[in-house]
Amino acid sequence: MDKKELSPIRPQNWTNVILVPISIGLAISLWWLITKVGSFPAFILPSPVLVWQRFIQLVQDGSLFRHALITLSEILAGLAIGVTFASALGYLLAKSPTVERLLAPYIIASQSIPTIAIAPLLIIWFPAGLLAKVLICALTVFFPILVNTIVGLRSVPDDLRDLMRSLQANRWQTFTKLEIPASMPVFLGGLRVGATLSVIGAVIGEFIGSDRGLGFLINRGRGQYDTALVFVAVFTLVALALFLYSSVAYMEQRILAWRQKPEQTLVSAQ
Repeated sequence: MDKKELSPIRPQNWTNVILVPISIGLAISLWWLITKVGSFPAFILPSPVLVWQRFIQLVQDGSLFRHALITLSEILAGLAIGVTFASALGYLLAKSPTVERLLAPYIIASQSIPTIAIAPLLIIWFPAGLLAKVLICALTVFFPILVNTIVGLRSVPDDLRDLMRSLQANRWQTFTKLEIPASMPVFLGGLRVGATLSVIGAVIGEFIGSDRGLGFLINRGRGQYDTALVFVAVFTLVALALFLYSSVAYMEQRILAWRQKPEQTLVSAQ
């Protein structure tokens, strides 16, 4: 029989499994206790029971899924556009210090302006609806992806570049066989940050002007003093952010499996 099947589950694995549910349960219990002791009205701080009932209502009428799907589509489209342009420009800046010195003041200046200040202009310039929110998401994720792309490409060891030149590798071979694998850890770290920031970008766009999406639900709940609706929309946004972050982390684990330590490989093989 395989030794891997006989090996017991380690205590730290059990801790990782039960730690998150326990912390969530404690947070909900504390939340319920505060609402009971403080006797807050529902429009100030609804109890977890009221929020759960509102969640069930939104799920049954299909509105939560519909608005969440719209927000998720904005996030994914903005993330795709932002990653594409940021990685392409990051490669150009990493390869050309002259271009970097030329564009760096404009890039840094663009990041000094809050996205929420630019969002109304994008809503005016692109009144089609979805496009403005997608562009806001793309702007939100652009800078961390750009910086991590530059840092990742410049972190490639010089001796490996010399090795590729000694093997007479052309530029494309150097890019695909050396630069992409070597810079991928740093790039994926920036993608994790960008994936979570994209949720903020989508909500900012929906706050400024939208008649659908989770940001719209938050605005509607605030205007109607339906605080339970606000809580449901916020928790759904948190779930989307966790889903995106976990997806990138899983992709990172699969792509960077080659970086596994030799002793870990030997243990897993036993």
